Amino acid sequence: MAKVLLLNGSPKADGCTATALKEMIKIFDEEGVETEIIHVGNKDIRGCVSCGYCEKNGKCVVNDLVNEVAPKFETADGLVVGSPVYYGSPNGTILSFLDRLFYSTSFSKHMKVGAAVVSCRRGGNTASFDVLNKYFTISGMPVASSTYWNQVHGFSAEDVKKDLEGLQTMRNLARNMSFMIKSFSDAKEKYGLPEVERGSFTSFPDGK
Repeated sequence: MAKVLLLNGSPKADGCTATALKEMIKIFDEEGVETEIIHVGNKDIRGCVSCGYCEKNGKCVVNDLVNEVAPKFETADGLVVGSPVYYGSPNGTILSFLDRLFYSTSFSKHMKVGAAVVSCRRGGNTASFDVLNKYFTISGMPVASSTYWNQVHGFSAEDVKKDLEGLQTMRNLARNMSFMIKSFSDAKEKYGLPEVERGSFTSFPDGK
């Protein structure tokens, strides 16, 4: 069975972000996709310190939720990252978590389906959406889209429940994501995964 991992980057377990993610889970259940939601936003997550430990040992030197989630991410077919908007950007906790999760794990993320979900009262949503999507696009992860940008509006969970278009966007996102995961699974069996070149690494050390 296909599996999607959902990360709640909000400090609130049942707030706006969680409401959006739960709307997606309803559809994943209908589509026969297994889900697991992990609450990240209320944890004490420090940022990457570029110590190099993970390159030698295959995991982050800080043994916290990042290392717990890493093997779940490896076996998942898709990843949904949800975050509230703080000053026009995702929550700092989820960003620190994603920096370390993506950098410290050496397993291939190629063709795992990614989706970013943001919640805001008014503005900052598309800027936050853009930041989160970059984790996927640097990792060979196809990005799932919907019938609008993947966002909901509201100051509370009750507000989000009144955002009918936002909830509709979440449902369509889950349907598209389910279709992509199933299609990629079929294509992998028929064609195999696309070749990935890794030979070139440009760092511009000479300033040119």
